Amino acid sequence: CVVVAMDAKRTPDGRWTLYLNGGRVDTGIDALEWAQRVEKLGAGEILLTSMDCDGTKAGYDIELTRAISENANIPVIASGGAGKEEDFVTLFKSLPKVDAGLAASIFHFGEVKISDLKAELKKNGIPVRI
Repeated sequence: CVVVAMDAKRTPDGRWTLYLNGGRVDTGIDALEWAQRVEKLGAGEILLTSMDCDGTKAGYDIELTRAISENANIPVIASGGAGKEEDFVTLFKSLPKVDAGLAASIFHFGEVKISDLKAELKKNGIPVRI
């Protein structure tokens, strides 16, 4: 399965474009169009990082993730913004087409334990391997 990584940021007019170099270089490529294009080219999954939310620990970018997951018919992994267990619950309850939520620093720094997150997801009726 080919996974396509997409780093996207909102433009002043409300669209999203793809970025390079950790969100520093705007490619000008429309993120929604790119998601459809990579699907047609055979991508099996999209790893979508919201550069607006990345590192904020304020929650996933639900609007961006919804737009991508509804415009592509391949699995989407949401990334950027997770700060607490509830962010994952919100992600999966709000966007049933999203297949996974990526997080790093909250686990690396011990802010959230994986076992606690899995228990919270299960408690909220979200399928998870315990």
